[in-house]
Amino acid sequence: MKKRLYSAGLMAVVLVVFFVLKIFVSNYFFDAFFGILACYAGYEMSKLLSKTGLYNYLGMAMFFPAFLMAANLVGIYAARTTANVMWILYTILIDMGLILLGGLASFLFGFFRKKKSILHEMDVRGVNNMSIVKFSLKKALHTMIAFVYPAFIFLLFIFINHFNDLPLAKLAGVGSDVSLFILVTAFTIPIFTDSFAMLTGSVIGGKKLCPKISPGKTISGSVGGVLWCVLFSACVYLIFGSINSFAPFMEVFPIWAYLIITLVGSVVAQCGDLFESILKRRANVKDSGKFLPGHGGLLDRIDSHIFIAAFVLIAFLIFAI
Repeated sequence: MKKRLYSAGLMAVVLVVFFVLKIFVSNYFFDAFFGILACYAGYEMSKLLSKTGLYNYLGMAMFFPAFLMAANLVGIYAARTTANVMWILYTILIDMGLILLGGLASFLFGFFRKKKSILHEMDVRGVNNMSIVKFSLKKALHTMIAFVYPAFIFLLFIFINHFNDLPLAKLAGVGSDVSLFILVTAFTIPIFTDSFAMLTGSVIGGKKLCPKISPGKTISGSVGGVLWCVLFSACVYLIFGSINSFAPFMEVFPIWAYLIITLVGSVVAQCGDLFESILKRRANVKDSGKFLPGHGGLLDRIDSHIFIAAFVLIAFLIFAI
């Protein structure tokens, strides 16, 4: 328990440091932070896939997120300089193209390896009845899974971090650092939900939510997590609303809209947690790794944030456009 508390405290300090750097220095510190997390999460995802029998290329899964991060930053720069919001969509399409190219590169790398090396790996994996072409193709497809989850989805945080740089109609003339508000929202929704779901579930108990997937989660905890998340998110909104520089944004973004986003977001965060539990069940492991003492792997900590990154970005884009 002490290890868990110490790790949680360390994570809180790291987040505070990066928020301070974002406010007073540059957004790019958070970009680097997200990129590093995505690369390590790709490493853990590759390991999980291998344990489920989905053999893949560890190096590709680990380093490919760097290309996606670079593409996202270039897309944001293009959107800002051309004042064309469609660059958000173009960048997403470019990311998908990079994922396909990464899959092709993985296939070619596997196919053109020394035949002796390929046959040895196939023998170790017990797939001798498979052709080299089919084996290389399956390995490339499995690697692409790690390109999408967690890398592609998690790195949507880059767009959230640079939300102010996007040419969005409703934000014109607002003058607030909207990206800071949205980034805080994206971090606090999973934190509020996970923390209060655990507390509520331990106090009330009751029927299990998904006993075959995650035996520790209860329906009462899930509902409690959502309700407390909405309540504390309202406090976050009011705190930002009391800051003069954010008043113009709060005038065009009502609290009821924010609470709807946090309510749905809390459900999405729990879906992300359950999705990670399914992966670990299939891999027959308790944790995705040993990145954080008392917490397990990095994926165990950001599983909710991965889904939230996509949801929060889409929700605020719909509002701002």
